[in-house]
Amino acid sequence: MILAEFSKYLQNRKQEIVDGQTTAVKILCDWIRLVIYKNPKNHVDKIVHRELMLAENSAGEFLIVGKSESGRVLANALYNYAQSYEHYIMSRWLADKKPDDFTEK
Repeated sequence: MILAEFSKYLQNRKQEIVDGQTTAVKILCDWIRLVIYKNPKNHVDKIVHRELMLAENSAGEFLIVGKSESGRVLANALYNYAQSYEHYIMSRWLADKKPDDFTEK
């Protein structure tokens, strides 16, 4: 349920990953920030509010923290999903590339 909601958000921002503007983990941070800073309206929002915490510094670095053991499992699952999605997108992008595409001309 939570992965499905994050997946929709991630898929809507797929082009940003392909263009190199951001990473899937940064998109995960954006999604958590979006969910945490609004009033929880559904079960996903309530679970994220209860289980996860987001810490950021002025340099834009962030840390996703689980408030309990189940929160740590959720944070790990979301992080792993973000990484695997990014790897999938990049492998699809690389599929039609040739070694000559990466040499300077």
